[in-house]
Amino acid sequence: MLAVTELAKIILDLAALLLSVSLHEIAHGRVALALGDTTARDLGRLSLNPVRHIDLFGSIIVPATLAIAGAPIFGWAKPVPVRPDRFAEPRRGMALVSIAGPLTNLVLAAVSLACLRLLEAVVPHTRDVALMSLESGAHQPIGLFWAMSTFLVAMLLINMILGVFNLLPIPPLDGAGIVSGFLPEPVAQRYGQLGKIGFFLIVVLLWIGAFDVVFRPFMILIFKLIAG
Repeated sequence: MLAVTELAKIILDLAALLLSVSLHEIAHGRVALALGDTTARDLGRLSLNPVRHIDLFGSIIVPATLAIAGAPIFGWAKPVPVRPDRFAEPRRGMALVSIAGPLTNLVLAAVSLACLRLLEAVVPHTRDVALMSLESGAHQPIGLFWAMSTFLVAMLLINMILGVFNLLPIPPLDGAGIVSGFLPEPVAQRYGQLGKIGFFLIVVLLWIGAFDVVFRPFMILIFKLIAG
């Protein structure tokens, strides 16, 4: 049975994930709107209401399972629909739309780190609480500053992972959309067709732990950033 502290941390982690993936998708939609595609706005997908972005499997089941298992939390929201044919330059437009999501996550990670540093300046030992929230099995009394530091650490960790992961050039990840915008059109079309197997490739790579090679250095970096 989960301890109260563990349950509270799972709730805070899920809240951070839902906020992060929602803002990721909103960023895609905002850039698409700026380039002339109103699809996301017309469907209400530019709303900050997280319910409009929840994917039952990717936003709840997968992250909750990972959180309960004590693994790094990960997930996704429903993709924002985009009509590149409404852009003046469809391929370049899609590259800009694609980069908006992971860039937003990296900015959120930076803001979360800045907020942690500010909290440390106001409340001594916040850094110690934040570091303990990263350690599996660390139990602390639940309080306002514990909740704040735990949430900010989750925002930092989740957004670093989302930002870096989505920049990988594997269709249908955003990194592939960025790369496609600069490839010759025939090559870009063949490259895009890899999206049919890309999702299964990502699942297999996650299953065998191949992405640990990518994410372990970032976990070490996050520890150093918080401790520094």
